[in-house]
Amino acid sequence: MKDLVKMRKKTGRIISALVALVVSAVMGCLIALCLGLPLWVGAIGMMVVATVASFVRLPNGLRAGVYVEVWTRQVVEHYTHAMENTFLDGVPDFSQYAENSTIHLSDVSGDPTVLVDNTTYPLEVETLADGDVSIGLSKFETKPTAVTDDELYALAYDKMALVKTRHGDKLSEGMLDKAIHAFAPTENTADTPVLETSGTPDEDGRKKLLRADILKLRRKLDKLKVPKKNRRLVLCSDHINDLLEADQKFKDQYHDYSTGVISKMYGFDIYEAANCPLFDSTTKKKKSFGAVATANDFEASVFFYVPRMFKCKGSVKMYYSKAENDPLYKRNTVSFTARFVALPQKKEKAVGAIISVKG
Repeated sequence: MKDLVKMRKKTGRIISALVALVVSAVMGCLIALCLGLPLWVGAIGMMVVATVASFVRLPNGLRAGVYVEVWTRQVVEHYTHAMENTFLDGVPDFSQYAENSTIHLSDVSGDPTVLVDNTTYPLEVETLADGDVSIGLSKFETKPTAVTDDELYALAYDKMALVKTRHGDKLSEGMLDKAIHAFAPTENTADTPVLETSGTPDEDGRKKLLRADILKLRRKLDKLKVPKKNRRLVLCSDHINDLLEADQKFKDQYHDYSTGVISKMYGFDIYEAANCPLFDSTTKKKKSFGAVATANDFEASVFFYVPRMFKCKGSVKMYYSKAENDPLYKRNTVSFTARFVALPQKKEKAVGAIISVKG
């Protein structure tokens, strides 16, 4: 097998070299034609230049720098694409304001008063106090992946490209998990409702989600004067399955959707997320990010009003070492660090949740 792979690589290199020489000869002929020189002079000249260039080796730092830059850009493109058609679609993007892994937001207190059919002038002047809020971007790191020279020699596919793709996938998953956790309310308050499911208990004693529970959330938001446009409800896996099991209309929409929006229900754009935040079903309080579920903890479905959220992508850095610098194990290692944050623009306003409870 190794001999076959070696033969294929050798044949590929020979063909690539011949193609390069032919292209060089054609380019040389064109240049000679423009300069009024014999065609053979241009062809031979360019072939000599191409041959010499193939033996010129750039300084190690320069070669590595270009390589790292290309890979970093590809990983950014990959995880950015992976977050498309998710609940983050349409959320205001403040990436352009990020500086040194920090973003500064203007905190404006209160809202201007609207006057209807006013006849009294001059108008009273209002002052909206503002201030600067500095927010640090979260750091997402992947553990280094090792690929030995033996693997690169023996495998018939590009393992390093596959490694790059997997790192991009995991970065996007981590960012989405952190974002939906940040968008969820900390606890049940008058301004941040955390409602309970009311369906029949499943085999584990968890009450299932009903359409009536979503309608109850709508009523709460109406009373809080949350604008009806751009209401977004992100369902957790348990609640998705509850609706699939009991609601044929939802089931048909779920299997037919081709964008991030599963369906529209009672004015909500319905999305889903793989890892929604955990809530204590007794206290209705959100557990910390990454917490391990206990008997009373269930994933929650999260509501937020899109214009009052924001997302921000910061720097991405690739860490790479070549096998030639690892005489003990002769392996290439690669990992990435990315900066990202997604939060409500103001202190927990226009957010809510629906949590499962024990029957």
